[in-house]
Amino acid sequence: MNWQEFTALLVLATAMSFSPGPNTTVSAALAANHGMKRALLFVCAVPVGWGLLLTVCVFGLGALLLAVPLLATTVKAIGVGYLLFLAFRLAKLKSLFHRSHMPIESASPDRPARLDISFMEGVAMQFVNIKAWMLALSIVSGWIAGRANPGERFAIVLPLMLAFAFFSNLTYAWMGALLKDWLAGPAGSGRRLRWFNRGMAVVLVLTAFWMATI
Repeated sequence: MNWQEFTALLVLATAMSFSPGPNTTVSAALAANHGMKRALLFVCAVPVGWGLLLTVCVFGLGALLLAVPLLATTVKAIGVGYLLFLAFRLAKLKSLFHRSHMPIESASPDRPARLDISFMEGVAMQFVNIKAWMLALSIVSGWIAGRANPGERFAIVLPLMLAFAFFSNLTYAWMGALLKDWLAGPAGSGRRLRWFNRGMAVVLVLTAFWMATI
């Protein structure tokens, strides 16, 4: 891979990884609501899932997706439905703080719902993320498939893209964590956090609409 190809790959990876999308929105929301420690589980799940997605695309699953419209439509429908489900959960979240500004730990009728996303759920989310599919297919077709040394190119591309997937989501999670105390509001009222969650839910709904129309 020459330096022109590598530079073009870096530009594509930066634009696609750091622009807002389902992963970065969830990373920011998790950190703002539950702190950086909780968000890191999802942040680590994204590169694992995306790495698996890129790998299966290299071995032809991406071509199968393009060749079978029903399969592509099914993936898109699941992805749209899942994003709308996440948006609903996020919009319903309440403040994680009492008026004493201390996190709620014990079970109580007033305990807020949590945006619980397991590691495996974060991995699986990549396979119904149309943005992730678009990036993976672009990279395979532009930098790996049909080249004289596809194995060598894949060995370069995979760790690079895993790093972008990790650090882009880590950046958004870090921004969410920085806002956490401010979003809690005066005396931990959580009014700002509720509006933040609703705003992030709207982003997910708009993303789902975009996915449904492409």
